[in-house]
Amino acid sequence: MTTKHHIPFIKYRLLFIGLSALVFAAAVVTIATKGLNYGIDFKGGAKLAYKFDRPVTEGEVRDAIVGAVEGTPSVVRFGEESENRMSIKVSLPEEHAKVGEQITSALEAKFGPGSAVLEKEETVGPRVGKELRNKAILATIFSWLLMMVYIAYRFEFVYAPGAFLSLVHDTVITVGIFALLQKEVDLTILAALLTLIGYSINDTIVVFDRIRENRHRISPTTIWDVVNDSINSTISRTIITSLTLFLIVLVLFLKGGGTLHDFAFCMIIGVVIGTYSSIFVASPIYIGTYHYWPKVRAIWSKK
Repeated sequence: MTTKHHIPFIKYRLLFIGLSALVFAAAVVTIATKGLNYGIDFKGGAKLAYKFDRPVTEGEVRDAIVGAVEGTPSVVRFGEESENRMSIKVSLPEEHAKVGEQITSALEAKFGPGSAVLEKEETVGPRVGKELRNKAILATIFSWLLMMVYIAYRFEFVYAPGAFLSLVHDTVITVGIFALLQKEVDLTILAALLTLIGYSINDTIVVFDRIRENRHRISPTTIWDVVNDSINSTISRTIITSLTLFLIVLVLFLKGGGTLHDFAFCMIIGVVIGTYSSIFVASPIYIGTYHYWPKVRAIWSKK
């Protein structure tokens, strides 16, 4: 097989594996020490949508309600600026049926009677939020495992560890960045993470499929060159696909407004890391598995 690209990706595999391990460890430490800034979906609270009869700023709305609720409320504009709509999130120690009435009263006290119309209210109790948080963690772990099972079934087992570890790598680093910046993690971010897992495995499958097409050339002495050639032969497709998706989520990040901002931010991180891991994490791990799996299988068969 000949390719028009001859970039020595595999030559620098140890450098990039070391870099990935370092960033991964930093992400784990950040998550453990700083923790995640959970949204009301995962810690309990209330989310309210208001429409105002005049132009107001997020700061004015926040100042109006800061004494009416516990903690510091989150106020984000959504929709067109001319619509004067605000999304308000507040934390609640326990379910509070009158939080909407309290916030509405505080807003009317500042902006006048009838100035703020409550269009939507969602309340999640702390117990339900904790259950959702646990289910979100399980959903992420199960998605990793199911992807590994799929790769093992669709290809061969030697491909599965690389795919699995690249997914864990992508997810943990993305979550670590959210922990570092203390960006809110809610069900929307969970949806973005699961989307990224699907994108990352798709990118990895493209490379693995090309490696499988050339498996007749693979031997312990040639596998390095075959894998490198396979990456080079798919790199144009990878760049085009990743760049297209990156530009789309960049537009969402810049123009999508507050409700889509963090979702798009998560996607931007994931697209970059997912593309990187398909080349510099999944493929080198496949090579290592190819070399050591026969030895492991031989040891296991003797037991």
